[in-house]
Amino acid sequence: MNKKIIEVFDNSWPGRDYTIEIVNPEFTSVCPKTGLPDFGTITITYIPGKSCIELKSLKYYFLEFRNAGIFYENITNRMLDDLVEACSPKTMTVKTEWKARGGITESVTVSYNASLQ
Repeated sequence: MNKKIIEVFDNSWPGRDYTIEIVNPEFTSVCPKTGLPDFGTITITYIPGKSCIELKSLKYYFLEFRNAGIFYENITNRMLDDLVEACSPKTMTVKTEWKARGGITESVTVSYNASLQ
C-alpha cells in the first residue's frame, strides 16, 4: 500500500483540541488464506495536531487495500502507522469492524497518543 497517497492540509486551529471522525462503511480487502473478499467498516477518530487528513486522498489510500491479501490485524495497525506518519495527530484511534465469515465477526482497535511517545 502506498502511504504517499495520503495528503494533509493545515489545521486552522492547532491550539484547540477537537475530534474528527472518519467512517468508511464500504472497505474491502482480500483474505490472504482463501483469496476471498473481506468487507468491513473503518472508523478513524483523531485529534489533529498541525494538519488534518484530506478525504479524497484517504479514499484512494483505502483503495490500495482492495486487492491486497492482508489480515485484519495488519490492516488496522498499518493504517494507524501510515496515518500518524502523514498527519502527526495528538491522538488517533483506528477501528476496523469486519462482516461475518463462517458465522464469526471480528473487530480490531489500535490507538496512538503523541503525549505517550
